[in-house]
Amino acid sequence: MQVVITAVGPDNRGLADPIVHCVTELGANIAEIQMFDHDAESVFSMFTRIELPPERETDLADALVEVRKRTGLSVRMWVPPVGGRTPRLAICVTYRKETPRAVLNAIATGTIAGDAAAVISNRTACRDLAEEFDVPWFSIGDGEGRADDDRLIHICDELQVDYIVLARYMRVLPPTSCWKYAGGRIINLHHGLLPSFPGLRPYHDAHAVRMLTYGATCHFIVPELDAGNQIICQSAYSVPPGTPLDEIIRRGQEENEPACLVEGVRRATAGEVTLHFNRVLAVKPKSQ
Repeated sequence: MQVVITAVGPDNRGLADPIVHCVTELGANIAEIQMFDHDAESVFSMFTRIELPPERETDLADALVEVRKRTGLSVRMWVPPVGGRTPRLAICVTYRKETPRAVLNAIATGTIAGDAAAVISNRTACRDLAEEFDVPWFSIGDGEGRADDDRLIHICDELQVDYIVLARYMRVLPPTSCWKYAGGRIINLHHGLLPSFPGLRPYHDAHAVRMLTYGATCHFIVPELDAGNQIICQSAYSVPPGTPLDEIIRRGQEENEPACLVEGVRRATAGEVTLHFNRVLAVKPKSQ
């Protein structure tokens, strides 16, 4: 069985060794390991993907409890739900309803094989959408819309969320949050074609250089903003010369972005793609 382990906490010496030793002593094979020191913040981050005999899962969980106590790290263990239990999704939103509505509707109709565990927002604009689909609503924003990033992670931990879906969530997750749910657990919709049009105004940027093709990108989140190498799905549409920017944006927000995010989330939760050393790989069906 595949297991993902993440560890984040104050930087110090000898933080990686306890994790490596505990997994190898249990007969695990390390398939991927990444470590990073955020020198400015004195934060250590580690991501490990292992193959573990299924009968040792409980032993690993117990061993990681001891690692937490010894190192002071925030340690998480995640077993991807491919071919087993139904994935649990937290959908993060800010103002726009088209993309979260599309995801919630796709879950309700079975297009996305998953359960909507929560709708989380730094604003209140989408609260009625959560009520419409009977999904628990959580507000993590203050009066200015500043998000409590630690509370977002705490909610996802408490609800045993498998995937965090950023459905036009207009806040940048800090690197520590990205590392805590690393390994292809955070899915983002960017309203432009990456890597050509990153940033906050991709429609405007593409229009400024007279593009006739616009699009959206669904990608896994890694600590580098809109890095572009983690693309799950892209969808594009063409417009005639002279199309007003407002019409271009309307088509993107109401039609293209929702379809792109739904397909990206479907691929990820169905186990059709995986993230390996920050690259998206297609997973070969077992029948092949």
